[in-house]
Amino acid sequence: MGDSELSPRRLVAVFESPVSEALQRFAVELGFHTVLVEPDPTRLAGTPRPHGDTFVADLAAAGVDEHTDVVLTDHHRPEIGSVLREALAGKSRWVGIVGNPRSEGPHVEALRELGLPDEEIARVRRPIGLNIGSRTGPEIAVAILAGLIADRNDKPGGFEFR
Repeated sequence: MGDSELSPRRLVAVFESPVSEALQRFAVELGFHTVLVEPDPTRLAGTPRPHGDTFVADLAAAGVDEHTDVVLTDHHRPEIGSVLREALAGKSRWVGIVGNPRSEGPHVEALRELGLPDEEIARVRRPIGLNIGSRTGPEIAVAILAGLIADRNDKPGGFEFR
């Protein structure tokens, strides 16, 4: 399969974090057009990002379409419910959030509080990376990207966690 058959591939990383920084850096090398969504402008202060394509304040500005994978890179942010609700209502190909797969993520309660039914909440993938024992931001990003590639290629990819 050539690059033209894989395109367009888009990755929207939500929330500035070590994971989103690494996702943007590595995803570009894998042929993804990347966008960082950061609702809090104070977290984007400083110099422009050296990697990735662009950054915006919300999902609407990210241009999410049916070729887009949306990854929330922080499960402690108060905006997770509203961002996930918007992602689920849109056209994205895939929606996921980082977090420990052994416990229910805070996104579940946040989405229930917003009135989303269980079948919609279940569309949010978690875990989102392959089980390679990731600990650091770059390791987590590699696991996530490997999982996205496996999913796009309809392969199992080793998502099972024990």
